[in-house]
Amino acid sequence: MPLVTAYSQLARLFTQRCFYLFAALVLLICLLPFFEGAGHGRFIITAANLFIMLSAVAAMGKTIRWFIAGLLLAIPTIVFHLLHTFLPNLVYLPLAQGFGLALYLLTLVSLLGYVLRPEVMTGDKLWGAAAAFMLLGFFWAMVYALIQSFKLGAFALGGDPSAIFTVTDLVYFSFTVLTSTGFGDIAPVTGLAKSVCVLEEISGVLFLTIMIARLAGIYPPTERQAR
Repeated sequence: MPLVTAYSQLARLFTQRCFYLFAALVLLICLLPFFEGAGHGRFIITAANLFIMLSAVAAMGKTIRWFIAGLLLAIPTIVFHLLHTFLPNLVYLPLAQGFGLALYLLTLVSLLGYVLRPEVMTGDKLWGAAAAFMLLGFFWAMVYALIQSFKLGAFALGGDPSAIFTVTDLVYFSFTVLTSTGFGDIAPVTGLAKSVCVLEEISGVLFLTIMIARLAGIYPPTERQAR
């Protein structure tokens, strides 16, 4: 089957699939502030997002079922991002964000299932944990973007609820919440926005706690240490 062949070839390309996903997310963070406001910024960011989607599909797991599920979410995400880039419309962006949100969630479930398996911890699994943490930040940033799309004024910048936040702003805010940094320059205003921030804070703490427990479980105490 052509689809199976494409999957196997993509899997060979991404031997260290979790590393490429992590690198793609770091690349996007680096590109956002430089290209988001430029004339062709949307096209460049969409291209970077395309690479992330392909990396996410490659990181989905060992089975063709995960690959197909990833493609079914990645394709409409890319299409709606391109439509929004060349034919700006109020409908296209929320649709792209919605499908992207679902793809990030699916990838998170797959990555966490892969990392938390009771097997030997490998370098690829460590990159998977790092990529999952990055995806968690982007996932919540997309949630904030959807909230802003339907409710302007849900977040305030320096006490001003009329501020319009870019993707860079929302990614920055998401990671400050996820890591409990809390600079305070951007703040949630509405009840929904505040609740989502609390959920992200909880997810960040739980992620680190579970990962530490997972790493600690790799090296059980020896008989002498147990005494």
